[in-house]
Amino acid sequence: MLIYADNRLPDPWIVAQIVVQRTAALLPMVAVQPVYMHPFAVAKMVATIGMLHGRQLALNMIAGGFAGDHKALLDPTPHDERYARLVEYTQVIQGLLERSAEGRPLSFAGRHYRLDNANLTLQLTPELRPDIFVSGSSEAGRAAAAALGAVPVHYPVPGSDLAAMPGLVRPGIRVGVIARTTTEAAWRDAEARFPPDRRGQIVHQLAMKTSDSVWHRQLSSEAGSDVNGVYWLRPFRTSKTYCPYLVGSVDEIGAEIARYLRAGFAHFILDIPPDAEELGWAGEVFARAQGLAAR
Repeated sequence: MLIYADNRLPDPWIVAQIVVQRTAALLPMVAVQPVYMHPFAVAKMVATIGMLHGRQLALNMIAGGFAGDHKALLDPTPHDERYARLVEYTQVIQGLLERSAEGRPLSFAGRHYRLDNANLTLQLTPELRPDIFVSGSSEAGRAAAAALGAVPVHYPVPGSDLAAMPGLVRPGIRVGVIARTTTEAAWRDAEARFPPDRRGQIVHQLAMKTSDSVWHRQLSSEAGSDVNGVYWLRPFRTSKTYCPYLVGSVDEIGAEIARYLRAGFAHFILDIPPDAEELGWAGEVFARAQGLAAR
């Protein structure tokens, strides 16, 4: 479960704590922004939740966000340098958690972070260490993911364009799913959930002017229809969400997801379903996709 982080949202660590307290197996993926807290504090948060609840977290390491957020916090660091900073930041977290199990302190000398015998005394067992995710849409992001052994997360292109995507190791994608028994029913419900919204288009266009996200700029600048087969961009282009959607029958979307599975994609971050029924439809899609990919 991806828990977002930016200047306008509730603190993701408090949200993650509530999620862990009220669930038995759901794994919160906490978005972590270096500007918000020191890496020692992040490692301590992860170790504390592991100690109190015996539960694992995942960390979605974000290098940036909206330009206004960075300006407000007096962070002028350029895009690619933020990824260099993110690598050091994450290495400190990983080092502290690894050494905590052995009772050893960490010394670290980087360009952005320095520690001298920092000792995280809360011991975290190896099976509770967090899975690490990093945006893989830009060259700097892909390099960061490779340096950290992290899962590079890409926004999906239509399955027919997969060959044009850069080579990624253990990649993931973030996508929304609206599936039904028939194509017609899926599109009827999709249109009802995300109707045309001129105001949303304007908000999206203004937001993209202040974003330095490589993928967002690329997708926003592409001309043409919002629809390409099952691939749908209206929710993204009307500022209702930040990823494309796949819309169609369970068979159609299952075949599309199967293309990603065959291409080596192993991690899928699902956009927020509005209710349990919608989540159930997504479950059918991924079960169908796994069966197709296996064959």
